Order: sequence, then C-alpha cells, then structure tokens
Amino acid sequence: MLTPLGWGTLAGSAALYAAGFALGYPEPVVLATGGLLALAAALAWTAPRPRLEVRREVTPLKVPRGEAAVAVLHVRNLGGRGLSGLRAHDRIGASEHAVDLPRLPRGGTRTVSYPLPTQVRGDIPIGPLTLVRADPLGLTRRVREYGEAARLLVRPRTAALTVPPSGRAHHLEGPASDNAPSGTVTFHTLREYVVGDDLRHVHWRSSARTGTLMVRQLIDASLPTTTVVLDTRDLTELAVDAAASAAVAAAGAGFPVRVVTGDGPVAETKSDGELLLDRLALVGPGTTGVTEAMRLARGGGSLVLVTADPAEAGRVAGVRRRFDRVICVYVGAGAVSAPGVTVIPLAELDALPLLWGAR
Repeated sequence: MLTPLGWGTLAGSAALYAAGFALGYPEPVVLATGGLLALAAALAWTAPRPRLEVRREVTPLKVPRGEAAVAVLHVRNLGGRGLSGLRAHDRIGASEHAVDLPRLPRGGTRTVSYPLPTQVRGDIPIGPLTLVRADPLGLTRRVREYGEAARLLVRPRTAALTVPPSGRAHHLEGPASDNAPSGTVTFHTLREYVVGDDLRHVHWRSSARTGTLMVRQLIDASLPTTTVVLDTRDLTELAVDAAASAAVAAAGAGFPVRVVTGDGPVAETKSDGELLLDRLALVGPGTTGVTEAMRLARGGGSLVLVTADPAEAGRVAGVRRRFDRVICVYVGAGAVSAPGVTVIPLAELDALPLLWGAR
C-alpha cells in the first residue's frame, strides 16, 4: 500500500501532468513521469510475498508476575529462494517487539527467542508475527502476518501462608471421613448453567419459568468457607498478591474459598487454587467500595479483607460477629484500628508469611 509520501507523490505527479498539458510545457510532464515510474518501482519492490511458515511457543503459558517467560519462534522458508535481511515485529499486547530474522536459505528453518514482559498481571496476546517490507524511497509499505497468536497469562505472586484458625477444632481437621462431604452438601442458590455442570443439578422448574437453564449450586456445610474481599479502588499489585496468597492457602488445604470485590464475585471453589489465580490475574481497578460486599458475605469461617482504605479497614469490625475469624490486610499508609479484627499492615509480599503467622 502507498505511504503518505507515496500518496503525495501520486497526487503531485497527477498535478504536474495536468499542468504540463494545460500549459504546453514538457518539463512538468517529465517530472510527473519520473514520479509515476518511482511509484511503479516501489510497488514492484514490495510486491513479492515471502512464503514463511511460523510456529510459536510461549513458555510457560501461565507465569507468576515478575517471573521469566519466553516466546520462541520457529520460522521456515517455504519459498524457492533464500531470504535475508528480514525484519519483523511480534505483537505483545498493545506494543510490538522487533525481531531480526537471520538469513533463511531455501527450505531452511531458524529459531528466534526473546523474553516476554511479566511485570503486569493480565491476559497478554502474543502475535501474530508481522513482516514489514518497504521500498528504499519510502513510497510503499506492505505488512503481512504469519503464524497463530498465543496468549500469556501473568498471574499474581503468592506467599506461602497457613490457613487462618477458625476457632472451631473440627474445621481445622476438615471432614472426619471420605463420606462426610457428601452427607453435608446443602443447597445454596440457583445460577445459570455453564459448560461442565452436572446435569443432575439442573432445576427444571426454574429453567422453564425463566427460559434459561438453571442449576442448583451446592455447598459443603461441613467445612468453613474462607471469604476473601479485595478492595479494587486504588488497586495495587501488592493487594492482589496478598488476596491471592490468602485464597490459595485455604484452597490448598481443601477448604471452600470465595473471592469477591466491590464490583461482584471473582471466583468460588472448594480447592482449585489454579482457578483462583487465573481469575485474580484478570482483576482490574474498580470504583465501588467493599462495605456492601462484606455485609452480604455469607457468615461463618474466615473473612480476609485486603484494602488500602483506612475507612474500609475500620468498617470490617462491624461484621466480625458473623465470622469465626476476621483478618484485615492493610496495604495503605498510616495506622488503622479495627476492634476485634486482626490487622496486618503490609508493605511487601515477602513479609506477609511472618506477619500472618504472628497474629
């Protein structure tokens, strides 16, 4: 396609032709012809399409924030002649990474790798590889895409924590036998069906009334639930890391876990720490406080509030009677007071295990 300079050359050549014919001067016509010949040569320069096969690997596909991840490109020349001096760009989220491809003989394969940025959480699209070919005069430019795109999920960092004591001995020990959970499963709420749900839990009467397939959501009443409330206003990576650490610790011990923010639920599981990390990887800043989320949270078990707002840290004391244990991880500045609540002031994630175990 023509660049802005190419379009300008085309427009200028057309104007020179018109002026030359109208005024009867040959010089403008000669200049216009030169401009058109330059455009034709530029189009011929960028017309060939390199035949490349690009296979991409992202290792690993899921990585804790700040740890290493690498993109590996396997590029094969399928054309009938060798290629050299190719410069490509690989998309990484909203940015691009320049990739210098070594000389590719006919049928040859080259492998190029480069590190991926992992300092910010999120689902980061990687690729496709774009090959930019431009003529020396900058009149034309062709961009072609090769290979499939991949995705890198940057998840929160976590610190190894113990499950907070609930004050009930049988909760710490969990179920007394393998049959205990099945005998204590109770109905919690109705929700829309998602792929993978057990069809035996479909509530047909509600499905017929609403026109949407509804299933019964069951909970295990024999185990205490750990509710993690994350305040996403003025959200920091430290706050998400602390929330992920508390949630994964409970899930790793086999206890039900619920993670919510002021904007709604994030994840709910019995023991799937991977699910919790995947969902928390996508949590972004919000505008709603967590007072209502704490008020509506189902009581029992432990409540862990992670916030940078001293007012929210103070309000958590109002719900402490509904839970066996209430912990506030405070990542803001200054001191807070919450009677009856274990307050953990946190400045860095590495200090969390020591502070957590000391309270």
